Amino acid sequence: MSNNEITIYTDGGCLGNPGPGGWAYVLTTASGQEVEASGFEADTTNNRMELTAVIEALKRAEALGSARIALYTDSQYVKNGITSWIRTWKVNGWRTSARQPVKNKEYWIALDALASRLAVSWHWVKGHSGIAGNERCDILVREAMEQVQ
Repeated sequence: MSNNEITIYTDGGCLGNPGPGGWAYVLTTASGQEVEASGFEADTTNNRMELTAVIEALKRAEALGSARIALYTDSQYVKNGITSWIRTWKVNGWRTSARQPVKNKEYWIALDALASRLAVSWHWVKGHSGIAGNERCDILVREAMEQVQ
């Protein structure tokens, strides 16, 4: 990590899909300060919780005034969506290549706005593979989902 980079791990999950869901992030500042946050929704989807985790984490990073952000997610949906698919969706009027409306459009719009203001490098990590930040997020997500029940 460079001396002015924030590192973020995010995760989201759902009991059933749709169902009760949780999201979480672990943010580490350049000075080594660690910030954790999580939340839940009573009726949501896995993808919405993955997106919410990233959106909330980037809001916090922006508030901290980060110069650069390294964001790690175990969601291919989020990583591919923001680094590749979103360009086509916007050109196609928020429709997929199959001409269907983009699911979770309001989340993607919010994420796109944040990402356009921040210097984010996007990284995919394999879930449940022993990566400390990802594992901690998974625990926080499960704890958040328990609050719903």
